Amino acid sequence: MKMPVVNQCQAEACAYNRERVCHALAITVGDAPGQAHCDTFFTASAKGGDPGTVGRVGACKVADCRHNTQFECRAPGIEIGYVSDRADCVTYAPA
Repeated sequence: MKMPVVNQCQAEACAYNRERVCHALAITVGDAPGQAHCDTFFTASAKGGDPGTVGRVGACKVADCRHNTQFECRAPGIEIGYVSDRADCVTYAPA
């Protein structure tokens, strides 16, 4: 199984974001009620991750997403954007 790539990330304040590209080796999408938050998002004074790597989805805890199978994302790729001022997986689609 290939982990889906994070095609674009609008969360520019994230420590893993450089020029709207995620550089975390793997992100986790969380399961806040009604939303698919990027649990990996955090701010820091320095940038992190591997600048030569594009982030991927390592785990997805959003069981009601149509792309979720056994807590693994099966979408070919995802996008992270802002929903109510929080970094969310905007690829989320209810099952």
